[in-house]
Order: sequence, then structure tokens, then C-alpha cells
Amino acid sequence: MRLLLATMSHETNTFSPVPTRLERFCRDGTALLAGQTAIDFYRGTGTCMGGYLAVADEVGAEVVVPVCASAPPSGPVDGEAYETFCRMITDEVAKGGFDALWLDLHGAMVTDRFDDGEGELLRRIRAIDRTTPLCVAYDMHANVFDAMVGNAQVVTGYQTYPHIDQKQTAERAARALLCVMRGEVRPTSAWRSAPMLPHVMAQGTHRTPNRDLQAMCAAWEASGRALAASLFVGFPHADVEMAGLSAVVTTDNDPADARAMVDELVSAAWQARRDFMFHIEPLEASVRRAKALGAPGQLPVVLLDHYDNCASGGTMDTTDTLREIIRQELDDVVFFGIYDPDAVRQAVEAGVGATVTVSIGAKLPMPQLPVASSPLSVTGVVQTISSGAFRLKGGLTPGLQVYMGRTVVLDTGKVQIVLLSRHIEPTAQEMLQVLGIDPSRKKYMAIKSRVHWRADLGKIAREIVECAGVGVCTSDYGQLTFRKVRRPVFPLDPDMQ
Repeated sequence: MRLLLATMSHETNTFSPVPTRLERFCRDGTALLAGQTAIDFYRGTGTCMGGYLAVADEVGAEVVVPVCASAPPSGPVDGEAYETFCRMITDEVAKGGFDALWLDLHGAMVTDRFDDGEGELLRRIRAIDRTTPLCVAYDMHANVFDAMVGNAQVVTGYQTYPHIDQKQTAERAARALLCVMRGEVRPTSAWRSAPMLPHVMAQGTHRTPNRDLQAMCAAWEASGRALAASLFVGFPHADVEMAGLSAVVTTDNDPADARAMVDELVSAAWQARRDFMFHIEPLEASVRRAKALGAPGQLPVVLLDHYDNCASGGTMDTTDTLREIIRQELDDVVFFGIYDPDAVRQAVEAGVGATVTVSIGAKLPMPQLPVASSPLSVTGVVQTISSGAFRLKGGLTPGLQVYMGRTVVLDTGKVQIVLLSRHIEPTAQEMLQVLGIDPSRKKYMAIKSRVHWRADLGKIAREIVECAGVGVCTSDYGQLTFRKVRRPVFPLDPDMQ
């Protein structure tokens, strides 16, 4: 058996000013992963590609990997980068000789030309090869368009948020497609979207309603009623027509039941639409509340600077939450972090042990927001300079090699500020441990994250305080101007029935 495996993954925040060029897709910051290098990098990891490789090894398949291109969320993907990835995949497809195509795609990629980056790739593949069986593993935050479903025999989506089931999602897709290839099943799919934009902060599977919706999907697959069942909560910060919640179900030659399951999922989600809303607390009040909760010698209070999460396209350089933490004089705080390559350079030049005063943050203007952040001048001791390289032990993607890039810890006396030269969401304890910080021993841990931090850092959280700072991941939809999303849509149109 000969298989083509490829990754093309990006969650696009159309309100983000962070550019998405080809180099952003280079895992180590230097080169795209392809061929044996990609296979070696992903084998044994808790990623979609790791899952595909595990199943391929089980069946003794020959594997061809034209590219594994994956980037942190940011603004629309540069056309040259997108065309490069598509060409690397379609050129290999055109050579022929594959028994199946197994793809790892995000589902919310927007380019400077296409609002449906994944669907366009699949259209191009099918223009070359209409018959080879094809499966896709999508992120739970996919904004589903028809071409994303209609050009594949099997579609699966993550069933956990935090996305700790990436490997298993690819395995579900691959195993279902193997049944198709053996002639054991005849796949038929149905899909439907709901006119609703669930707030990301209300999408976690640690809580209802998404926990219950995903459990329905898992139960249908476990019982054999569905070959694959997926509820996609969508990514609301992509201003595209089909942004929002949707469901896709594949059965063994039972289109009526596929439709029935899709309708049940969408109806249940719509009935719970108000539970997918997020209620915002003013920043001053949330930091004051966190200060009152802090206690030395216990596990930390976690402050979530969730308006500026780079894993949802945030600039990771807004300073408002950090500024309020300093103003209210919280102590024994680690703040992860501020993306500011220039401040990193200044600290590195000064050296470990030096006292420096630097202006940090607010280097990336956010023209699509009605509010702005401003630089923050801080004085502190350069405590740590790190290459930021380590391998994840658990959390989202166990076994994956991570490159944070040159990273600095600046200690102001009360706050240890992590300064970064690459965008990376703080999700794992190792991200702080590699910098010489034990987060479990801090009174406060302030992080630019929304939900993924729960995968590992959540284990040490004593209390959680959500801080509405400033950023393009805002949970206040009133700060965003939607031009393309279909209307009416809830909650932009709160009275729709």
C-alpha cells in the first residue's frame, strides 16, 4: 500500500495584523518539513501526522510526505506561501500511484485570495485525481464549506478542546478510510451549519454544552452507527461566509441516518446557543479579584489575558493586562508573555544579571480594532536567556519538539516577564521550566491563552480569573466589524429564532 500524507494547517484570524508568510510555517524557524525529515519529526508524537504515521506503520504502508506546513494562527495566508504548499501536494498527487490520500488540514485557513483555503486545495486535488480515496482530519475550529466535505470520503474533527485528541482524530479518519478501501463500507456523508458564532471562551469540552455535543459524536462512532461524526464549533474570528458551528457525519451507505444525526447535533447546539456566549468582566475588577485570591505557598491563581492569545491570531504584544497587574501591585507573578524581538535583543545584548530598562509591546498596530494598546516601560534584571527548545512530555501534543526561539525572562522584582521572539501560546509547564521557572510555586501565573492551557498548566491552577485586556481575539464581538459572515447570525443578531 502506498499513501500520500500531507499537512497544510493554519487558523486564520482575518482581524489579525500578524503577517502569515512562508517562513511562519517552518517549525524550527528555518525550513519547511517534508519527506523523511517530516516523518522523523512527527513519528511518535500526539499530532495528526503522528496518528497517520502510526496507522500507516500498522498496515506496513509506504509513505510519501510532500510537505508538512503548519503555522501559529495569524492574519490571512500570503498567496505565495499558499501556492507553494498547494503545488507541493498537487505535484505529488499528479505523479499518481497512491492507494489513498490522508490529509491533515485545519479547516479555517483564509488566504489573500480564498476564504476557503482547504476547499480550494481539495478542488485542485480532485481536478487531478477524482477517484483515489481521500480522508481529512480537521481542527474542531473548522469553518466548514461544502468543498471541504464533498471532495473527501471521510472527514473527522477533534472531539476535545483543549485539542488533546489530535493523534486520535487522524487515526479515526485513517481507519475509516481503510474500511472504505477494503470495500467493507460504502461511505455517505451529510453536513449542515448553524447560524451561530460560539464564543471561543465558551467552547471548551471541560464544560457544557460542547462537552455533551462531542460525547454524542463519540458515542455514535463507538456504537458503529456512524463511521465518523464531528461537531465543529467554528472559528468566529475568521470573517468568512461560513464561519460558525457545523456538523459532519459519515455512515455506511445510510444517507437518511447521516442527515438525522447531523440535524440532531445542530438542533441541540442551537437550543444551547446562549450557553455558548461569554460574559465579560472589566479588567480592573478581574485583576482586583485575582489579587484577593492570591496566597503564598499554594498553587497559583491563573490570570488569562485571553484577548491576546497568539493561538487565535493575537499579536501577543498587548500590554494592558500586564500594566494592570503592575499597577495593582500583584507580587510573585510570572507573565507569559510579550512578543517583542527587539526587547529580546536588547536584553540579550545586556546579558544575564544586567539591569535594563526597555519599552516592551504594542509594536504591531491593530487597525481593525477600535481600541489600541501602548508600549510599557519596565526595569528589571535579565534573569534568563534561553534558546527555547524542548520536547513536550504531555499536554496538547506529547513528544513534539518545540522551538520557542530566543526567549528572555526579565525580573522586575514582583513580576517575571517572559519576552519572546516567536509567537507561541503558553500551554505546558515545560515552557516555563525550560526558563528556570517552576509555575506551580508562583502565587500568580498570567498567561496569554484561552482554553489550550488547560491541557497541562490547568493541572496546577488553584483559581482562574479571565482578564479582558486588548487584542484581536477579543470576546467582545462589538469591537469587530463583520462584513462577510452570513446574516442573520447569533449572537450578532441576538433576537433571531
